[in-house]
Amino acid sequence: MANELNKEVKFEWKKLFSYRWIVKNVSFFLYLALLAVIYISNGHYADKMIRNINSTGKELKELEYEYKTVNGEIMFRSKQSELSKAVEPMGLKESKVPPFKLVDSLKTVKE
Repeated sequence: MANELNKEVKFEWKKLFSYRWIVKNVSFFLYLALLAVIYISNGHYADKMIRNINSTGKELKELEYEYKTVNGEIMFRSKQSELSKAVEPMGLKESKVPPFKLVDSLKTVKE
């Protein structure tokens, strides 16, 4: 009895995967193959974009560090003491006399 049941099950599988069934469903198999190719392609594209995002993030961090370094250097060099040291070889000195305002005498006469 069990032997006959196994033969019937095997027979059904042979019927299911017959040449006619395969030919009838070729378009569906091609559709599945196309979906598999698109799925794999999408995975590769996502990996590529993630690598690109990570490399851009690293580059951004490097540029931020460079900006902070240069900005700190500019702040240091623009201090009054550093400026006076930098212009001293050119013969320039810090003025001890406070600045004064120039007034146009012709402009005050007309009013």
